[in-house]
Amino acid sequence: MTDLPPLAGFAVGITAARRADELGALLVRKGATVRYGPAIRIVPVTDDTELRAATRLLLDEPVDAVVATTGIGFRGWVEAAEGWGLGERLLDRLAHVDVLTRGPKAKGAVRASGLSEVYSPASESNAELLRHLLDAGVAGQRIAVQLHGEPLPYFADTLRAAGADVVEIPVYRWVGPADPGPLDRLIDAVLDGSIDAMPFTSAPAAASMLAMARRTGRHAALVDALTARVVVACVGPITAGPLAALGIPTVQPRRARIGALARTLAEVLIERSPRLCAAGREIELRGQVAIVDGELRDVAPAPMAVLRALAEHPGRVVSRRELTAALPGGGEEHAVETAIGRLRASLGESRLVQTVVKRGYRLATVPGEDR
Repeated sequence: MTDLPPLAGFAVGITAARRADELGALLVRKGATVRYGPAIRIVPVTDDTELRAATRLLLDEPVDAVVATTGIGFRGWVEAAEGWGLGERLLDRLAHVDVLTRGPKAKGAVRASGLSEVYSPASESNAELLRHLLDAGVAGQRIAVQLHGEPLPYFADTLRAAGADVVEIPVYRWVGPADPGPLDRLIDAVLDGSIDAMPFTSAPAAASMLAMARRTGRHAALVDALTARVVVACVGPITAGPLAALGIPTVQPRRARIGALARTLAEVLIERSPRLCAAGREIELRGQVAIVDGELRDVAPAPMAVLRALAEHPGRVVSRRELTAALPGGGEEHAVETAIGRLRASLGESRLVQTVVKRGYRLATVPGEDR
């Protein structure tokens, strides 16, 4: 018996732009196969008039607090201000106000600029940061919020509703991928059943993937796949927003960190992997592979669909009609016979799948039983 990595046999699709390689490396180390289909890209706005106007507004009028949501965004803001000859004034202004940071990356960027933060939530979530501000009271205060690629309407609107004057600082933006081909192929892979999990690290990536599916007539099929079969993991509730709005269930780590996201995804995939005993053999189903007594065996999509249908009730006879319905895209009954033959070959032992004459097929439950 060979010791296999925990995610051996699983295929994971990644749509992230920033930190995609880091997330992919974590999953590959756990044994997963990773396919990349960037759904967004980051466009700096160092020359953007909106960013410059917001910075001027911050310098010309008093401000009580500044919220730094990302390290890359805060650094980009300071660099842009330096390019306009405003860097020293900006840092001096920030040195005399309360600076709050969402997580360690933002905290590191703030400290690297010679500043210090007054608060950073342990959860690294915008929600806890918002609660802290509201609990302290924001009525009559002027608060600057450095955006992280997209507007934060809930965050900003909640502060405004509590009486704050909010200045939004747009440091960079999310836009669609320069090459949509990889994302297009990743969506196809989800639909054909060859992707088992989709982790998301930002709401714009999820929204962009759904938008592409909608433009190409695959939206309903994608939502069905993400709802019924694919494990969807999100780094936090804001990221999950576009998916939750469509009723797609997601799993989330307790801490909004890339490492925690990879661990949570691995735990859920392993937990949901069917395990059974057939003809005295231990079998585990992972993605497009079956592990038979610790040995990994690749199984094509049609035979795997048949195996999963049989594994739902080991020992029960499953009719050809039921198995036909389980095949990707449906088919005819003779396609089931072909899939059964390929399944037996893939498993390496024909007696694991029994033929019950005129009734259908079943997984053997008694050691030594023949077809």
